[in-house]
Amino acid sequence: MLSLDRLCLTLITYVVLSAAVASAQLAPNQTHGYGDGRLLTLTYLQNFDCVAQPNMDLNFNGKKAQSDPDALQTPICQAVTEPTQDPAGGDIKETAPFYVLIPFFSVDHDQNPADAMPCPGGGRPGELCGTALGKKLIELFGAVPEAFKARVNPAITTQCPDANNPVPGTCPMHASSVDLSKTLIALKKIPGPPSAPVFVPDPNHSHLVENSQINTGAIWWEVRPVLVLQQSDWPSADAKTGITSKKALADAEASGRAIEVGSNFFLFFSSSMDTTNAAMMHMNTKGH
Repeated sequence: MLSLDRLCLTLITYVVLSAAVASAQLAPNQTHGYGDGRLLTLTYLQNFDCVAQPNMDLNFNGKKAQSDPDALQTPICQAVTEPTQDPAGGDIKETAPFYVLIPFFSVDHDQNPADAMPCPGGGRPGELCGTALGKKLIELFGAVPEAFKARVNPAITTQCPDANNPVPGTCPMHASSVDLSKTLIALKKIPGPPSAPVFVPDPNHSHLVENSQINTGAIWWEVRPVLVLQQSDWPSADAKTGITSKKALADAEASGRAIEVGSNFFLFFSSSMDTTNAAMMHMNTKGH
């Protein structure tokens, strides 16, 4: 049993720690993530890589990458397409999965195409952005999903874009555009096979790692995009509700409320329990 004085001291310390942690900001090369129902800090230590192997044709021009040097000058980060190796040459079957949660629902059934995000930095040639992107999304999906809004509905929050650089379509050390051609074909929204990439800004998103990898040193991770189809599954900022663990993700996928695919997109970062969680767990341990 705790004495009254010790209990009061514990509560005061808990409140002080909570306030101090809440006021702390992420470093410019950090974002939050989720894992095992907890909030994590992800620290990026080099830029992304979107792998093109010799026999791939990521821009669908009929030339393999090994004979198409021009295709390698601008990265093509493509969902659904998976190489056999990660950037370090390791077997992709052994590469850590990094689940990128994408809010593919519209809280308010948004019918205003002007709400779609512009291209960060002006975008790349042919990239769908702004009103043109909004019109295409409404045509294909019936509304502008939160994933591609310049500002998400206040009913939800996302971990990217991050607070240090709140520019729609960006995230620290990430690509600022992605190719959705194969995704749209898989969803039966456009006919296949693809004849050209469909570039769009990096969608608003949050992050999830495997429960066993919440504390992991810097390694390459394979980005595995997850379309979250229902607002009720979207994770809260404090990790208390929604898809904040691998089990919650598996449950959502099994019931058709989320769709996961692979990609050729890799990120290099370390993962650690967020200071908030660490402080709270420390206090809980001391209190017992």
